[in-house]
Amino acid sequence: MSKVASAPSVATAAPEAPPVTTPKSRYDRSIIDGPLRPAVWKIAWPTMLTNAIGGLQGMVDHALVGNLVGHIGNAAIGVSWQIFIVVIVFISSLVTGMSVLVARFAGAGDEEKVNRTVYQAFLTAIFIALGIMAPIGYFVSPPLLNLVNAAPEVQAEALPFLRIMFMFSSGMMVYFMLSGALRSAGDARTPMMLGISMTVLNLVLNILLIRGLGPIPRFGTMGSAMGTCIASGLVAVYALWRLWSGAWVISIPRGGGYGPNWSIIRSIFKFGLPTGIQGIAMNVGGVFMLAFIGSLAQSAAAQGAYAVSYTELFSLVTWTSVGLMGAAAAVAGQNLGAGKPDRANAAVHVAAQFGFAGAAFIGILFLFFPRQLLAIFGMQDPVVVEIGVQLLRVLSVSGLFIAVALTYTGGLQGTGDTRSPLYISIISQIIVPLGICFVIKQTGTLDPLDIWLAILVGHATRCVLSVIRFRQGKWRNIAVE
Repeated sequence: MSKVASAPSVATAAPEAPPVTTPKSRYDRSIIDGPLRPAVWKIAWPTMLTNAIGGLQGMVDHALVGNLVGHIGNAAIGVSWQIFIVVIVFISSLVTGMSVLVARFAGAGDEEKVNRTVYQAFLTAIFIALGIMAPIGYFVSPPLLNLVNAAPEVQAEALPFLRIMFMFSSGMMVYFMLSGALRSAGDARTPMMLGISMTVLNLVLNILLIRGLGPIPRFGTMGSAMGTCIASGLVAVYALWRLWSGAWVISIPRGGGYGPNWSIIRSIFKFGLPTGIQGIAMNVGGVFMLAFIGSLAQSAAAQGAYAVSYTELFSLVTWTSVGLMGAAAAVAGQNLGAGKPDRANAAVHVAAQFGFAGAAFIGILFLFFPRQLLAIFGMQDPVVVEIGVQLLRVLSVSGLFIAVALTYTGGLQGTGDTRSPLYISIISQIIVPLGICFVIKQTGTLDPLDIWLAILVGHATRCVLSVIRFRQGKWRNIAVE
């Protein structure tokens, strides 16, 4: 009887259901779920290290040129980069627009939208770099150098440098774009490895091309541009191969056509164009600031000191802060995409704390060891050294403001509020510092210290306005289509 009773229970028992598994996401979910400080630091430190190494490579270039060509070569590189950045920053706006979309879609776990956004940004950047920037940049280089009042001897060194950068910088654009995409998707280590590889290759090539070795002739200042373009081009080719292979967290989408998708491109420009205009405004302000420096009694000395102290040494602050800005943008954007605005808000505050601490450390070096830092770049002329020391001591304070300002700018841009940083930049980088210089020049004698203090006031203004705007919290309601 018991056997008969037990039979039905065995015959009708339901088979054990297989365990339910969730497909593993390509994206690092600790950015939206794990502890906040490690999440911010995970994105920030590879970018900060890459930027710092890149900044050191630029310093080596300046040191080589300063010792082999003199401070005229330093001034030529500084003036050329200031002009070049004004033009290429428009392409960089694509990186920002793309990053806003990639961070949101990665936070929501939408792999297809991430990949299609990256591919369309790549197409647009290549078209602008090769079809527009290269031919126009070649012909407008001479009038641009006249615009900044570069001394004739500076223009002679700067013109070939600037033309090479305009013609062969597409590799650099590809590197910037892919680095921004990877970082926004939560992978900051791959851009770090690409950046370090490019920096090492750039350094070797620049040493060979600037000073010459064996059968390689000495190109001087022009050799720095040649090494930069060759190194970035080689790294870009490798990066595109890896992107096609699908080995990274982002990849070129398969199927669906490879032509331009105007809907995606419009969305990229919607968020990126204000950042592009912001970058142009900031660097146009820099060009006019160079014009004020060029109008000084000792213009060549002031431009040489500015090129080393501000363009190179101050980059230890700005490039580190840019790394934190990218981290703030990526973490805030992903968390907003995941529906966690409070966590996005907290991430930006954490990034600002990191930035302030780093700027304070570098500021101590500027304040107490300015002559030693300038000596690295072959700065021996007493007039150039005195002006450079004066500028570095002002920048030791200015760096605190710009570090905090950039992290809050990242928070605004990463969440989709790209217009507010535009307005803030126009006020703080153009109206305030240039207005101060203009008034002093019209009412008295403009000295180098006046210009340095105007830069300080502009940075302080940008910091205050950026913090106020982010704390208003209007970015919480920005939708991404």
